[in-house]
Amino acid sequence: MFTCKPNHYSKLHNRFNVLRSVVVRSEIAGAGSPAAAYQLPEFQLTSKVRGVCFYAVTSIVAIFLFVLMVIGHPFVLLRDRYQRSFHHLIAKIWASMTVFPFFKIKIEGFENLPPKNSPAVYVANHQSFLDIYALLTLGRNLKFISKTAIFLFPIVGWAMFLMGVIPLKRMDSRSQLQTLKRCMEIVKNGGSVFFFPEGTRSKDGRLGNFKKGAFSIAAKTGVPVVPITLVGTGKIMPAGMEGILNPGSVKIIIHQPVQGDNPDTLCNEAVDVISNELICQG
Repeated sequence: MFTCKPNHYSKLHNRFNVLRSVVVRSEIAGAGSPAAAYQLPEFQLTSKVRGVCFYAVTSIVAIFLFVLMVIGHPFVLLRDRYQRSFHHLIAKIWASMTVFPFFKIKIEGFENLPPKNSPAVYVANHQSFLDIYALLTLGRNLKFISKTAIFLFPIVGWAMFLMGVIPLKRMDSRSQLQTLKRCMEIVKNGGSVFFFPEGTRSKDGRLGNFKKGAFSIAAKTGVPVVPITLVGTGKIMPAGMEGILNPGSVKIIIHQPVQGDNPDTLCNEAVDVISNELICQG
């Protein structure tokens, strides 16, 4: 699959390295005693506790709100099959209630968002599991793309199905084609889709190569591409360390939409604006 490569890497290298060391306290006089055990640094232990609390909150809130989704789903299918605004409102409430006790989200460039009922293709860098939570707080009816295995998760996976999240089997060309066709159908019927064009989360904050599927959809349908830069999620919950939640804050920068009929040009413009913003944010 063709990709677009970001132009700026050096200043982002090792930006989000996470300390995972333990401290060994063992003195001759105390060897074998409880005081001689391996101890986690205090901040890391606190982050683990915060992580447990985070998942407890998100699970409890999800259970109650999922009931509302189930009750409203027949009406959503009858009157709002492509937008599913009611379900997305529930998802925004869920995400907001989950993150509010743990970290703040600052949004810049909100005026750059297209009108709610205007179709568009949204793209962003991908650093963390928290990216979805942050993006849901925008309150837009965005159809995300997710691995099929996630749909099997109780409550959350079922809610994703009701919201119209689009399933994708990685490394399956037939599934990729079906996903693109589904995205085209949604956009042509007035909905918006969201892509993480890197295809996976960055473990060090560097922007990976962009796949061109999202930009092909925008070029063929004539809708704008809305680039978004996410900052801070990778520090709070690094990729591969979903059990912890470090202190910090998140920033969502919404850039001006770009439009055109050339997927390569759209891809390069999105890569440039996101990579430049990551450098500016330091």
